[in-house]
Amino acid sequence: MDHQVKEYFDYALQLVKEAGKVLLTAKDYEVESKSDVYDLVTVYDRKIEEVLVKKLKDKWPDHRFIGEEESEVSGIPDLTDEPTWIIDPIDGTANFIRQLRMSAVSVGLVIRKQQTLGIVFNPFTDECYTAVKGHGAFLNGERIYTNGETDITKSIFAYELSLARNPKYLDLYMYRLKHLMKIITGIRSLGTAVMSACYVADGRLDAYQCDGLYPWDIAAAGLIVTEAGGKEFDLMDPNFLVAASKALADEYLIHEKKADEERINAKNIKAIFD
Repeated sequence: MDHQVKEYFDYALQLVKEAGKVLLTAKDYEVESKSDVYDLVTVYDRKIEEVLVKKLKDKWPDHRFIGEEESEVSGIPDLTDEPTWIIDPIDGTANFIRQLRMSAVSVGLVIRKQQTLGIVFNPFTDECYTAVKGHGAFLNGERIYTNGETDITKSIFAYELSLARNPKYLDLYMYRLKHLMKIITGIRSLGTAVMSACYVADGRLDAYQCDGLYPWDIAAAGLIVTEAGGKEFDLMDPNFLVAASKALADEYLIHEKKADEERINAKNIKAIFD
């Protein structure tokens, strides 16, 4: 491993572990809603992001940052060749608020527009997923791999169903589910993008998809999946699919394309008669 990347990784891992300890002691917090009713934020989201960004800036003042709470105010900047930390202080805030043990701190580093390291830590279950590009994926220090599933009929699929509350995604989800539920083994909805993707990385799930994601939702976990042998898509693309193998990802895309075409045709027919 490159000495500089190792320094980045070791320092970030320490900070993420410290942030996780803060979550374990959290109590008496107010909850706010962002632009969407299901998109929630607590003082701990902001507190953890501020601490992570401040300490990383103090260590490397020339680095750039993309964070969930900061981007709510200033927008999402474009990636450059400069080292860029992409941070989600609490992925799965709604789970955190309800004391469901499925939330995580996520930190990724992109250098020259390439995902270089990723750390995802769920302090409630003591699961720490890590990856450095070219050096594999790990859970609590043990090497992990996807299960390599290629047959969609045997697959367990995770989909963020709560986003169907948004009219933008409702029809999209319904048409895709109508097609997929006929052929897959089962479906799960965990309420956290980073943990869902990490469970693909360690073989508990076969595929995970979410539409309308942001870079911080997947910057760390996407690298963890690929380093575990899986398939993932463009970091800056909000419509995201990870799978245990490229063959399985291709199978999902074939069926979803059929569903999307059916949805578009139905809309066109409705427009003709309206």
